[in-house]
Amino acid sequence: MRVSWDAYFMNIAREVSARATCDRKHVGCVIVRDKTILATGYNGSVRGLPHCDEVGHMMEDGHCVRTIHAEINAIVQAARHGTAIDGGTLFVTASPCWPCFRTIANSGIRRIVFGEFYRDERVFEVAGALGIELSELAPDASGVPR
Repeated sequence: MRVSWDAYFMNIAREVSARATCDRKHVGCVIVRDKTILATGYNGSVRGLPHCDEVGHMMEDGHCVRTIHAEINAIVQAARHGTAIDGGTLFVTASPCWPCFRTIANSGIRRIVFGEFYRDERVFEVAGALGIELSELAPDASGVPR
């Protein structure tokens, strides 16, 4: 049986997360428009600097701040390559944190599909106010997005 487009892109986001370099949480992101992948990102250190898996975590207030989150890396990748993401859909393996959500909203993304809830409920209320669709696509018992 063929998976839905949402499950297809979420599966790709899960694969992208395998590149993440902070073992506290592996997150992957795929930005899509018109069933075409525009950019991908995973959580990792600033380009050219060592990664958590090489030198350890940089902790502040219980969070590792060495890494740039997957969503931001995907948006930056699109910007570096001159790829417009306005009106696109962002697939991410964990719901965006508040700082990432604000950046996503300003980027013109109109839909966010996430694999698991992560930490910040503000995104739901603000997404509704902004007209950004926010959907959970959690895996079933076999680990496949439903």
